[in-house]
Amino acid sequence: MRRTILAVPIGISVLASCSTAPPAPAVPGYVDTAEVLQAEPLYQLAQVARPVNECWTETVVQNSPRRGVYAGPLAGGIIGGVLGNRLASGRGSTSMTVGGTLLGAAIGHTLSAASQRPPTTANVRRCRTVNRLEPRQQLVGYRVHYRYEGQTFTTRTRGYPGKYIRVRVDVDPVDGT
Repeated sequence: MRRTILAVPIGISVLASCSTAPPAPAVPGYVDTAEVLQAEPLYQLAQVARPVNECWTETVVQNSPRRGVYAGPLAGGIIGGVLGNRLASGRGSTSMTVGGTLLGAAIGHTLSAASQRPPTTANVRRCRTVNRLEPRQQLVGYRVHYRYEGQTFTTRTRGYPGKYIRVRVDVDPVDGT
């Protein structure tokens, strides 16, 4: 029993010392901050699509509405059928009635087509949206001049750094021989 009591404090102290050890750095060195002296915007020429509305005027042919297109042949067929029936006598009355109807319908169609108005022309405005490519300067990053430990350095960043920039400091020993 005495061995168990001594082993527990020793085990706890070993575990505590292991958990408080700092993790090994992923990359050599450490991170510090440096004062930004100047941040120059860097631009690149790019083609940017801009929607533009294009409009023009077209001349189009408009047919007049054909009202009563069946009235001429219908009236001509009725009149022709009645006349054919009246002129015919005896056994040929049916064929004369049918012939008069067909002839009257053809004449009625010709007369109604001749009375229709000719097609007219009109100017119509048409529009469409197209993309026009325009050259435009786009911000691609910043050239940053900064001071660290009395020395001036330059780097490039994607975003504006502000007053300070984070730097990774790495110390390598120099061989003394």
